[in-house]
Amino acid sequence: MLHHVIEVALPPIIALCELIGIVVVTITAIQCFYKYLKGLVTRKPTDFKVELAHGLASALEFKMAAEILKTVLVQSLDELIILGAVILLRALMALLIHLELKEQRDRQPAAAGSGWKD
Repeated sequence: MLHHVIEVALPPIIALCELIGIVVVTITAIQCFYKYLKGLVTRKPTDFKVELAHGLASALEFKMAAEILKTVLVQSLDELIILGAVILLRALMALLIHLELKEQRDRQPAAAGSGWKD
């Protein structure tokens, strides 16, 4: 009984997590592209890279949540290996984005007072 409920309820939840990740990436990319174009027109430097990295990191978290939920539905070792590889790649991307954000914050002067913490 519980197995059937999980098989029925989990796919829409997984799809919702994936969709949220896609929406976050799309909205963030559009906003950052707008800021980039605005910076080109006004010739003022804009720091859209940090905002883009934050959006990508957030989207990756939703996508990884979906992958973790998929582990419940795995029925063969081959599926588990592929799923593990996808999770590993997404975790590495999240780590690289985190390191990029840390590097960007370290480059900013302390007087800027961004207020971001690790």
